[in-house]
Amino acid sequence: MSRLIDHDASGPLRLDESDIDEKKGDIAICLCGLSESYPFCDGSHKRTEDESADRSYRYDKTDESRQVVDRIVYADGTEERFEAE
Repeated sequence: MSRLIDHDASGPLRLDESDIDEKKGDIAICLCGLSESYPFCDGSHKRTEDESADRSYRYDKTDESRQVVDRIVYADGTEERFEAE
């Protein structure tokens, strides 16, 4: 499966010892792109557990809905199509 993710970051995230959670002791970086506390993981990836490996998805953070993406059209006019559900 793939996921379309919009990021607003404009540079690298630098982590140091102050980023370690006192209770958990670890630093978990979000890789799914859905975390409300991005770049840190908040467990939002659990929403993706039932995604199909042969589909692409877009998540709408305003209403927490998920849509299957059937195609992406790039700025140069080329497009990528995905298998219909």
